[in-house]
Amino acid sequence: MEIGTMAFRYVSVEEAVQAPGLRMVVVGGVPSPWGEAAKGIFHVKKLDWLAVRLDYQSDAMKAWAGQRSGPVAIHGEEAPRDRWIDILMLAERLAPSPSLLPADPADRVLAIGLSHELMGERGLCWSRRLQLVHMGLAEQGGFVPQVAQYLARKYGHTPDAGGAATARVVSLLRMLAQRLKAQQAAGSRYLVGAALTAADIYLAAGLALFRPLGADLCAMKPDTRAAFETPDAQTDAALDPVLVEHRDRIYRDHLVLPLAL
Repeated sequence: MEIGTMAFRYVSVEEAVQAPGLRMVVVGGVPSPWGEAAKGIFHVKKLDWLAVRLDYQSDAMKAWAGQRSGPVAIHGEEAPRDRWIDILMLAERLAPSPSLLPADPADRVLAIGLSHELMGERGLCWSRRLQLVHMGLAEQGGFVPQVAQYLARKYGHTPDAGGAATARVVSLLRMLAQRLKAQQAAGSRYLVGAALTAADIYLAAGLALFRPLGADLCAMKPDTRAAFETPDAQTDAALDPVLVEHRDRIYRDHLVLPLAL
């Protein structure tokens, strides 16, 4: 396990706007899978960058980043990037080595496809968020009602979408566990091929929505931790230990702890 600080520091939005190079707006105090994965990608590629904690009340941040959300990566005078694939491709361009996408075309397609099933719309993290929103609106765990209502409006929750989220989460957790077991049987410790890819980082970061790292490694807000750890029989049954073991190994071998939220 690498203990230390990633090569970034937190600055004000005013300082970030004036700074050159790579900057990123991140959600503070919460291990957002999208933000933590982007931090991990930048770390693996040894990119220097500045972090700005998201301030929902800051008009200056909204004008600069184009939205009140995170993560949003901005390089120089280029347009802001908020989609996981666009942030990944920016990192690949800025630091081609080590690449987090395989050179083999078939493996590259597989790595991007798995990454989408983890981070994209209706992917694992998206569906888990809807699941926690749905629970919160019903006052059955998940996000507290006020947060659940905000996220429901922001991410298009409907009763049908929320009700279907658990089945989607369970299906994806099972697929990923089966994939890891097949890879291990073939002699690989990674989701694709024999080396680290972005998909491994996305899975490691995404499990925060199910089993956050301990408080000594992830000093997150207590209410958020309670929401992320909301028990659900179907989800818990699908959360195979191989997934958590993979998360722990990726952090130990490739990323930095404790998380700098």
